[in-house]
Amino acid sequence: MKNLLLISYLDIRESLRSKWFYVYAFVFGGLMGLFFISGITDSVVMGFTGLSRLLLVFMQVTIIILPIFILVTTVKSISGDRESNILEYMLSFPISLKEYYWGKFTGRFVTVFFPVFVALLIGVIWGLFKGGGSIPWGMVILYSLLILSLCLSFLGIAFFISTLVKSHDVGLGLSFAVWILLLAFIDVALIGLMMQNRVSDGAIIAIAMLNPLEAFRIGAIALFDPELTVIGPVAYYLLDTLGHGFLMLYAVLYPILIGGLFAFFGYALFRKKDLL
Repeated sequence: MKNLLLISYLDIRESLRSKWFYVYAFVFGGLMGLFFISGITDSVVMGFTGLSRLLLVFMQVTIIILPIFILVTTVKSISGDRESNILEYMLSFPISLKEYYWGKFTGRFVTVFFPVFVALLIGVIWGLFKGGGSIPWGMVILYSLLILSLCLSFLGIAFFISTLVKSHDVGLGLSFAVWILLLAFIDVALIGLMMQNRVSDGAIIAIAMLNPLEAFRIGAIALFDPELTVIGPVAYYLLDTLGHGFLMLYAVLYPILIGGLFAFFGYALFRKKDLL
């Protein structure tokens, strides 16, 4: 356990020395600043105003930016160490493969989750300052859990890719392919299937909900709009089939399950493959 925490600490220190971390933090912090300057908390769109409006827009930005940032910056965790011979150097110490792998995973989780969580807290504090009243802690906690689950989901996928490939460039290519594929299956590809009427509507919705991005999107919308009116007739099917409570539970736990499975598959590959 001590070695695992040490590897995590070293990964965090390495991230803090990298430019990508500050770009990553600046993007989310800068977006919050842009929302404040633009007066988005004072606008009213489809009944959402104040803090709810701010968090709704933040969710829409997060679902696009967060996954690709995690994939691109994390995919080099194992493959980059292998290419630069850092992995060989680290394994010369009395550190097990398990401690190295999960230490890297834990350290990277801290660096990708912390800036987004801080940006969320800044938005909540600003919304309280501007609008007064009390903070909707239930909404804030659930949204924090959704962000956590999205981070873990794509961290697991990124670590799986990082152990699968030996070249950092190949890993980047696979990362972009995964990101584009999952984004496409939010709307574009599934709408095409529906228009061709070759697959039943229920099957299409089931396929869509297997996408961790879609699970996050639906869960985030359900926080602000329990009736899911903004997504149209699909809302009736989801609410009648799952119910609001189970839908929120699914939106939080399913991406974590996906990330955990990919992380463990990556660890299995890491143990069996030629490490150097």
